[in-house]
Amino acid sequence: MTLPSWLPSLVWTDYRLAILFTVLMPLILLGWTLIAKADAVQRLLIIYWRVSSLLAIAVYLLIGALPVGFIAGWIARILIPVALWFWADLNEEITEQPPSRLKLSFVSWRWAVSLYCGLGAIAQVPILRCALMGTDALLKEPLCRLWLDPPWAFREAFHATTKPFFLGFLALVGLAIYVVYLGYFVMVRLGRQGRSATGQ
Repeated sequence: MTLPSWLPSLVWTDYRLAILFTVLMPLILLGWTLIAKADAVQRLLIIYWRVSSLLAIAVYLLIGALPVGFIAGWIARILIPVALWFWADLNEEITEQPPSRLKLSFVSWRWAVSLYCGLGAIAQVPILRCALMGTDALLKEPLCRLWLDPPWAFREAFHATTKPFFLGFLALVGLAIYVVYLGYFVMVRLGRQGRSATGQ
């Protein structure tokens, strides 16, 4: 299978946008909320970081060339917009806040990251078939292999002396913990709290 010449550039652009929208911008906003003491925005960003940790888990799964990483990354792109818009009480608090640069920046980022994740989830549907392959087949399939290049470059930059298998194993442990926590939230806490982040 011959890949289009523009596809590698698109994959790398997607990873760069992910760093911008899902790591750098929310990190800056979180620091800003701590200084400004904007409680509602801060609580929503903390919820965001808990949910978006699945993206980090997906990267480490892909470092280990574990096919489940493709599903984890795709689900993360769906869960992030849901987490950012689901909480009725926080949405109301943020809407009622007076205009400010922090509010404008947060609302702009929330729309931007939701759009990015939504379009990304749609665009990644064709590569979900990679999740159904074994590791050997995954490495031989050009399209699937292409999506492994950025996580492998990340490993070379930050974990060059650590075996990919070990990082993948740690990611599997993280995924198991994430699934247990998400299951507890959906089956227990959601029924108690509804769409209230504070449970009130």
